[in-house]
Parts: sequence; C-alpha cells; structure tokens
Amino acid sequence: MNRLNEFMGRKIARFLQGRTRFYQTFAAVPTPTLRESLRPGDVLLVEGDRRISAAIKYLTHSTWSHAAFYTGGPAGGELIEADLEHGVQITGLDVYAHLNTRICRPIGLPHDQIEALIDYMQRAVGRRYDLKNVADLARYLMPHPPVPHRFRRRLLALGSGDPTRAICSTLIAEAFHSIHYPILPDIEMVGSQEAAREILHIRHYSLFTPREFDLSPYFKVVKPTLEREFDYKTLNWDETARAEQA
Repeated sequence: MNRLNEFMGRKIARFLQGRTRFYQTFAAVPTPTLRESLRPGDVLLVEGDRRISAAIKYLTHSTWSHAAFYTGGPAGGELIEADLEHGVQITGLDVYAHLNTRICRPIGLPHDQIEALIDYMQRAVGRRYDLKNVADLARYLMPHPPVPHRFRRRLLALGSGDPTRAICSTLIAEAFHSIHYPILPDIEMVGSQEAAREILHIRHYSLFTPREFDLSPYFKVVKPTLEREFDYKTLNWDETARAEQA
C-alpha cells in the first residue's frame, strides 16, 4: 500500500508541476538585481506558475505559493528549497527570474545564528517531499473547491510526520524554530492589565505556509527596486493610453 501511495503521489506530483497558461508578471526582478538585494538567511517568496501554485494560493488566500531559503552560495546554487518532484535541493536564482517574488528578511540575527540556519538547511538537502496526502492538493484545482474557509489552513498541514520528508515553507519554519527565531507565534498575554507581558508559543512548523513570512512582524520585506535609489522620474511610460483618455 505504501508503494502504491508513493507511485500515485509521484504521478500526481508530476501533473501538479505542470505550468499554467495564464500567469501574469508584475514584480519579476532581474537575477543580478535580486542577487544584490539578498542576504544569507533571507526567505524568497515566489508566486509560482504551476498547477500546484494555484492550489496553494487558493488554500492560503495569498499571492505566494512557494518559499526558498537564500544561503549566499555561488551563482546557480544560492537557494535551498523543497521541490515537489525532487525533494530538498540546491538551486539557483535564475529559476525564478520570470516570476513574481518577494524578499523577507529576519531582523536582528547575529552571524553565528545565520550560519546555524544555513547549516540546518544544508543538512536537509536530500530529504524527500512529503507525498502522502499530495492527492488532496489536486482536488483544489477545481474552480470552486468544496472546502469551507475554516478548514483550508489545516489542509496544508500535509504529511506523515516522517522527518525525512518536507514541504517548502515547513522546512524553512523548522529551521527558524531550531534557533528559536519567531515567525508567527501564538501570543498569550499574562499578568495584570497594568503589567501585562507577552508569552510566545511556537506553532508546529507543519502549519506554516509561504505567506506567514510575509505577514510576520519579525521579517522585513525588502524590495530590490527601492534598494537601488528608485527615482520614478526615470521611468518610461507608454503615453498612448493617456492620449486616448484625454
């Protein structure tokens, strides 16, 4: 039965990895510019153009369907990510040159903690993507999947609990949890109203999706265009539409 599930999971995974035809590029950044803006420890969010991307975006109510970890490695091997077909692998920024992306940067981490993160991710290379419930994702490719809103988040907590398997955002969340860096913890207020203090409770890493890094108050959103002394006056506009509206 396990072999059958694995076989079917890989068949479905190959289907989900197929590209969609209606992808629109709004915030694609040239690879050299993206590389200049990234720092080791950053999380690169991606709006994917594959079928699985549509399912993840639907379930999470988010633009971002994939997350990759930036190590600062050599060109062509700067990222570590969990790929649906190939598992946890090292890849390059150029893979996402045609896609909308966002950089999320953890704030306040010393060099040794960043190195610990990188080491954790490097040791994960070779893990397999968790295909146990990958069939669930396929059903959400329907135009209006019959899934109540309150259940959608839990449906992305896929997996058998096998530590040799991983999905993209949960692996990165697992790495940050290993150094006790917060992403979106549950917050409990304790004490009196005058002297209340926050106690953070770590949520299980399997519940994290790519959008959590975007929403986190502990990660800074970095926009490469603005990092390069942006001047709107240098932009070249097509004046045809303006003339037609006049």
